[in-house]
Amino acid sequence: MPIVHFIIKDGSQVSIQAPVGLSLLEIAHQNNIDLEGACEGSLACSTCHVVVDQEWYDKLKAPVEEEEDMLDLAFGLTHTSRLGCQIIMTEELDGLKVKLPAATRNIMVGKK
Repeated sequence: MPIVHFIIKDGSQVSIQAPVGLSLLEIAHQNNIDLEGACEGSLACSTCHVVVDQEWYDKLKAPVEEEEDMLDLAFGLTHTSRLGCQIIMTEELDGLKVKLPAATRNIMVGKK
């Protein structure tokens, strides 16, 4: 099973076995990693923003336009930022390293 490395907010690394076919958001939630996901992966917020290690960024499928639109709202956006709900684990991503930003911006607050 592939491994994903999360660099959490305190700078430490948590390495987790990542089932193929699950998103990073799902993997984080199943393993008590503090990745918010306010819209539950429906591509309607940016709270599952992660910064992908440069070595891995080009190995990911390109973001769709909706993801790029949501990323524009992310706190601490970088050139390797992605949404965790849109990164689906594959065998080829074994060893993927992502960093959780220091904060998130939740545009879902107050919306029904």
